[in-house]
Amino acid sequence: MIAQEAIDRSPQTARETPLSREAARPRSSEIPDDKAMLRAAVELTRDISEARPGIYWPDMLVSAVVGYGALAAAILVENTWAMVAFGLLSALALYRALLFIHELTHIHRDALPGFRFAWNLLVGIPMLIPSLMYEGVHTIHHTRTRYGTVEDPEYLPLALMKPWSLPVFALTAILLPVALLIRSAVLVPLGAVIPPLRKLVWGRASALAINPQFTRRPPEGKFARMVFWQEVGCSVWAIAVLAASYAYGWRPLLIALCVVSLTAFLNQVRTLVAHLWENDGDAMTVTAQYLDSVNVPPPAKFSELWAPVGLRYHALHHLLPSMPYHSLAEAHRRLAAEFGSGSTYAKANYPGLMPLLGRLARSTMGSH
Repeated sequence: MIAQEAIDRSPQTARETPLSREAARPRSSEIPDDKAMLRAAVELTRDISEARPGIYWPDMLVSAVVGYGALAAAILVENTWAMVAFGLLSALALYRALLFIHELTHIHRDALPGFRFAWNLLVGIPMLIPSLMYEGVHTIHHTRTRYGTVEDPEYLPLALMKPWSLPVFALTAILLPVALLIRSAVLVPLGAVIPPLRKLVWGRASALAINPQFTRRPPEGKFARMVFWQEVGCSVWAIAVLAASYAYGWRPLLIALCVVSLTAFLNQVRTLVAHLWENDGDAMTVTAQYLDSVNVPPPAKFSELWAPVGLRYHALHHLLPSMPYHSLAEAHRRLAAEFGSGSTYAKANYPGLMPLLGRLARSTMGSH
């Protein structure tokens, strides 16, 4: 009996049964708040918490100009390899420009006068992803009692799902541009005269959500007026694009759809590693939410390409949702220096994209 107990407790046995160690970990909903970390996150970053127009405006504008310029070049060049190169550059630049939609949901309405309007005019409406699709939705993801639950529009327990769900999740993003075109050119105009369709489109097809159970509530007040004008802009643009393609040829539209599909695919891959996706539906503490989220800080390579506009510090963002993207690197440096390796803060830091994808894939295989 004693000998058997010694074998059961040996390091070799522990190495042979990694799932037993996973089972021994506390459930996400049972992780208590690290109050020292939460307090330090606020106190050490007060002086860098203001959004700086001198960074936001040039970054967004340059990204959009490069993205559209490269898209035009991809359409106009004859050489296939040049078209592919310009298309890739366009996808990366437009991806960065598009992800400012995340900042719009968090910055104070008076912090950057005119920025929301300009972003929608230059990026949101031309790409058929106006800010209405994120505003009023993403904030639910940050609600203390809804993160990781069935009410969270941006959460699925992917680590607990079937292995085939990961490639399906990533590849379905390729269809997004066509779906957006149909939505704005056909469904929204029809919904203007068919109220049940309008209700359906708003509730089920007007949010950047991954939770299929999420249904959006009707807009109200000033937001409803903003929604109206953004929808009008998208519909006019989508119909004009289809009409021009019918009159002058479909090649430019097909190239543009391919570029936006690549942008959507990049964002979907980033989404796969934004969290560990291990929560099974229970409400979580702020610290548990942080540990279920991911930072990919330096020296990780290329993280600024696949997780731009501060999203490589996604776990830190869940500690400080209103921190402007340009301050997250400095906030991370301060907190990492304050707590060091082995701390709660350090546990949300990961070395790169591929290790995170590998971890997620192993989780799906180990959960079945």
